[in-house]
Amino acid sequence: MDIATLIGLIGAIAFIVMAMLFNGDLMLYVNVPSIFIVFGGSLFVVLASYPLAQFLASGKVVAKAFIFRIEEPQELIDKAVEMADAARKGGFLALEETEVPNAFFRKGIDMLVDGHDADVVRATLQKDIDQTYERHRKSANIFQTMADVSPAMGMMGTLIGLVAMLANMDDPKAIGPAMAVALLTTLYGSFIANVLCVPIVNKLTLRMEQEKLNQELMLDAVLGIQDGQNPRIIEGLLKNYLAESKRVVEEA
Repeated sequence: MDIATLIGLIGAIAFIVMAMLFNGDLMLYVNVPSIFIVFGGSLFVVLASYPLAQFLASGKVVAKAFIFRIEEPQELIDKAVEMADAARKGGFLALEETEVPNAFFRKGIDMLVDGHDADVVRATLQKDIDQTYERHRKSANIFQTMADVSPAMGMMGTLIGLVAMLANMDDPKAIGPAMAVALLTTLYGSFIANVLCVPIVNKLTLRMEQEKLNQELMLDAVLGIQDGQNPRIIEGLLKNYLAESKRVVEEA
């Protein structure tokens, strides 16, 4: 569970609700026509922009903003050094029974055991990295589109409310509801975009970059093992993927 995502969203919503309560009844900010225009309109515009299967799959992707487990780069480096040492002592077949929790890493090691050329291993794994990144990017784009569309739908609702207000200037009772639609649609559009969608897009983008970095680390590890490099050389190479503050400086 990503506590930062959960606390951030709950905190933002809580402060907005508290501000509403300080200004009166919370129900003042609930307007059914505005909800239809912004929430319903935005949802169907996004649906029209993407294939149905991709749109429906976005619900699963959003879970990654809250629940996401990824190996620490140092864990992968330690595993790579361990396998490099085993390969130097017993050959690639010694890696066949090695426990590798990461599916991408396991795929690369299996290719070594099967005797594939380095160019084939590199091309296959790089293609896997690119396709995985592209799938995740497309899913994040759905929420980015929602963030772009909802303020526009809010503005559309504002125009609808203003037209209704101007058309009923001679009826004071009709001005209030029309003005409510005009203002609340803007509020709803801004809320969807800035409180919900933008943080989710940012967090999904961060997840994509983390996963890609790990996969590139594993690719270099697999190629280093295949090349028969010294485990310490492989370790030094892979530590370049760590933040400088996390690199362990070893005295010669």
